Amino acid sequence: MSSHDAKVVAANLIDGKRSTPNYKGVPSVAFTIPPIASAGLDEAQAREQGLKFRVSSQHTHNWFTARQAAEPVYGFKIFIEEETDKVLGAHLVGPNVDEVINVFALAIRHGLTTTDLNTTMFAYPTGPQT
Repeated sequence: MSSHDAKVVAANLIDGKRSTPNYKGVPSVAFTIPPIASAGLDEAQAREQGLKFRVSSQHTHNWFTARQAAEPVYGFKIFIEEETDKVLGAHLVGPNVDEVINVFALAIRHGLTTTDLNTTMFAYPTGPQT
């Protein structure tokens, strides 16, 4: 974020105060064991904004990447806007989530839908394809 903010500051210094930072979809990671990551809105924020959304969540300790890493703590919670099918927020825990969250950050920032993500082919077996 510091690089992003520096560009905004530089643009404002050169061009006058016309730029504002855009923090939509900025990923956050805690490099714990296992790592936890999030991007976008959480459930309370989505409700506060009056958004109609559905939640997709699952404990995924039985997925290949979790079994491969022998990690019993593995799962996700994704918020999806009902009307547009756009990803509003993603919250992940488990192996590789420090990398996978970037896919969700991209989706949130650029308004991608769950169909966009589901029809994208990822390298197998990697974190994003799970």
